[in-house]
Amino acid sequence: MRIHSSLLLVCLLTDTIALAQTAPLPQVKVDATRDPVDKSYRKMLQGVERFERDHALAPQSTLRFRLLPRQPGVDMTGVQLRIAGDTLSIALPLAADNSFAPVRNEQALRENAVLIANRKATTMSWRAQVITSGLPSGTRRLGDLRLECRAGMDSGLISNDPEIISWLSSMLYSTDKVCSQPDGNYLFFAERPLFGVTLVHGERRVTLPFKMLYAGGEQTTASLPYCDCQVLLDRTYYAPLWDSSWPDDTLLEFNYMDEVVP
Repeated sequence: MRIHSSLLLVCLLTDTIALAQTAPLPQVKVDATRDPVDKSYRKMLQGVERFERDHALAPQSTLRFRLLPRQPGVDMTGVQLRIAGDTLSIALPLAADNSFAPVRNEQALRENAVLIANRKATTMSWRAQVITSGLPSGTRRLGDLRLECRAGMDSGLISNDPEIISWLSSMLYSTDKVCSQPDGNYLFFAERPLFGVTLVHGERRVTLPFKMLYAGGEQTTASLPYCDCQVLLDRTYYAPLWDSSWPDDTLLEFNYMDEVVP
């Protein structure tokens, strides 16, 4: 069975390479940036559709997408982002935190456009961001994170996968599997380096174990470049998205390193 599976993967890879060599690509001009960061506009809208479909998980939330640094020394000031297709180019305004609201455009869909930034590939990460307004400072809502995982996965924003096999990820990982099973391991990012995270619902309080912080503590020098947590490792955490004993209104309270009293 393993031999047959390997042969199937080789055939799929061969067909994918052949298709990439023959299929027409969008003609995108990028000023002063080689190997630019880009993402599929069509995939982004699939994430938007998932957000709308499962909005009951976080009924008071809004969806944005956010650009985060992936490598040390990346300058995140002055990032410019646009939707680019064969005949169109639409600038997307970024907020101060380098987040942006999704925009619907039928022409961009027809032209199979991409979202393209004036930064090189692998220098930045793209994340979905689902946030309910009015939450206490230093907290996130579990239902928001559940919906954020689903919107992020449907948008093609997957952690811990080398780009060389990103085409295979969509075949091996379904949104429902990643966002509803204990081994899904969808990474989230806090605003600052973390010391600890506590789940709170009513009188129940549970501190997340170390294995759910810092990308599980499993990254090595060899594997870290393939994780979009590369430069933000101390801000990463997993959430128990799969655990129905914690309702959607559960809060995650963050204890940041710079708040720890020596």
